[in-house]
Amino acid sequence: MSAIRPATARTSLPEWRAVIDHTRTLAPQHLRDLFAEDPSRADRFSFEACGLFVDHAKQRITAETLVRLLALAEACGLESRIDAMFSGARINTTEHRAVLHVALRAPAGERIMLDGRDVVPDVHEVLGRMGAFAERVRGGAWTGHTGRRIRTVVNIGIGGSDLGPVMANDALKSYATPDLAFRFVSNVDGSDFVEATAGLDPAETLFIVASKTFTTLETLANARSARDWLVGALGTEAAVAKHFVAVSTAAAEVSAFGIDTANMFGFWDWVGGRYSMDSAIGLATMLAVGPERFGELLAGFHAMDVHFREAPLERNLPVLQGLVDVWNTTFLGSGSIAVLPYDHALRRFAAYLQQLAMESNGKRVTLDGATIDGYDTCPVYWGEPGTNGQHSFYQLIHQGTRTIPCEFIGFARSRRPLGRHHDLLMANVFAQAEALAFGRSADEVRAEMAAKGGVDESLVPHKVFPGNRPSTTILAEELTPHALGALVAYHEHAVFTQGVIWNVNSFDQWGVELGKVLATRIVPELEAAAEPPLSGHDPSTAGLIRRYRTLRGRG
Repeated sequence: MSAIRPATARTSLPEWRAVIDHTRTLAPQHLRDLFAEDPSRADRFSFEACGLFVDHAKQRITAETLVRLLALAEACGLESRIDAMFSGARINTTEHRAVLHVALRAPAGERIMLDGRDVVPDVHEVLGRMGAFAERVRGGAWTGHTGRRIRTVVNIGIGGSDLGPVMANDALKSYATPDLAFRFVSNVDGSDFVEATAGLDPAETLFIVASKTFTTLETLANARSARDWLVGALGTEAAVAKHFVAVSTAAAEVSAFGIDTANMFGFWDWVGGRYSMDSAIGLATMLAVGPERFGELLAGFHAMDVHFREAPLERNLPVLQGLVDVWNTTFLGSGSIAVLPYDHALRRFAAYLQQLAMESNGKRVTLDGATIDGYDTCPVYWGEPGTNGQHSFYQLIHQGTRTIPCEFIGFARSRRPLGRHHDLLMANVFAQAEALAFGRSADEVRAEMAAKGGVDESLVPHKVFPGNRPSTTILAEELTPHALGALVAYHEHAVFTQGVIWNVNSFDQWGVELGKVLATRIVPELEAAAEPPLSGHDPSTAGLIRRYRTLRGRG
């Protein structure tokens, strides 16, 4: 349990103190006891909406826990904050921006207002242009500079301009056209670009450069290398217009690069990067699965948006998930959450969720700028697909000294059925969650040993599983575009719920700025012909720069 630290505006709430009091009551109880005391527990803590079935029964909660957490949510103004987001209020206060990613998936005809203007028609104008372009590329009408059709699409972006599309393209690969291959470049490390373009024919390659301002250092470095690679092979700058498109709002910069602005797909300052995979940033996904399937993805997002806005808090899936995460992190002291999708197609989902949660809520000050000194905010999100993780880090989750809440994600049907593989896979989902919750006692270990011929007391403590390790299981019928949209929106809104309880701005990310500013300053110091003065750096950094220059022959 977290230590109780000095009071803040949040910790001084009676509802906050009521939750702390409740942790003292619940702390001694084991999940075995909670299940024994409540035969209907599985039904009581299972919820369903938008094709997702969510089982919180193996979390260390009781009905009283939810009552107190919901009271805290009401005291923190969660419902009014939800309304403010959907109504276009500038809830991103440090950047004076609205937060309207929900408009990206609103159906045509729905009205979402910002400063007196309905933004939904603008969204559908871009979607229409994306769809027309995607059909031309997919059908072969769009050709490269030499007249040959496009065979490979390379998406160049970073952060939300990479993690969302690469996750979605992996997740929906079973729906993708076989006529196009997709590769993704994000890291400014040259190896990423070299490996992504290895074996490609420039005459059949299309690059998507995704950068809102068209100034992102890493993205522009990779884009320039891509242009050099293309022009070097095809012999003319004119080829750029047929092999590059942009996802950006900076028309002048896009045009200066050589991309025809007719092939620029825009979005808006009310779309945060980590909330943008369903905007024009998702162009690679639309090219892969087609406009119709992309529309199904948007419909899944929208269904969860409607549920989040309209469902009562006590039956609201993202709200309950957010509150459970706050309960584990802030009140029970868990420092991380393991994200464990049991579907190989979701192999990048944990990385996607890392950015969504940790860039949103990895904050140390409240909305009004006060230092948070009374509670912990965002946990570390991490994970790998099952069953791979079982042979890697599950040892620590089961028998380590830390309690790590887990989120299992599974599907009743596989998109790639093979013999009995899927039943074996899903058996592990249910078995791991059960083992984490209930464990294996010393008496059970002895009984098992006795049944096999004898008890070795020296081994008993090594084979005991303490259990009482909390987990949530999310189950859907199949990993469809609709299900993926609902799953992502579910987590978006859960993260928003967390941020409201912690009283942080979930939509800025100033923490990424300082390192970028310093890197821009250091680049010319690394590249200078003569050793530059390094008095502006601390001795360690100055020493590292000198050592690097020496190793590069510039000392």
